[in-house]
Amino acid sequence: MRVEMKRATGKAMIDGSHTAPVRGPVAITGANGFLGRRTVDTFLARGISVLAICRTSATAATVPSRANRRVVGGIDSHTDWSGVLDGVDAVVHLAARVHVMNDITDDPLALYREVNVEGTLRLARAAAEAGVRRFV
Repeated sequence: MRVEMKRATGKAMIDGSHTAPVRGPVAITGANGFLGRRTVDTFLARGISVLAICRTSATAATVPSRANRRVVGGIDSHTDWSGVLDGVDAVVHLAARVHVMNDITDDPLALYREVNVEGTLRLARAAAEAGVRRFV
């Protein structure tokens, strides 16, 4: 099954009829995380260039040096994706707010939604505007 963004509407479309190979580069959010590190390694091992998108310079430093790295700060409804996704063929979105213990925010659910819902929507729209062919 393939999910692609419709450029004109910004809505996701599911099309299970065929898939085209990823040409690269592939942007991976959460590239320094548990799944992200392995995903970066997998694409690099297949000869596909990677744009590792991280929250901080410190986390970007943990990504394999063969990957291009980009620090965007937190992912939420205000993240500025200008120019970040230019030339990217696919986005693998793995960054999320998870495993937060002893949360000190007044409304943890609102923050969870801001990052995981609104941040993802902003990224998906930016990907569609940049002409990204696939969003996972």
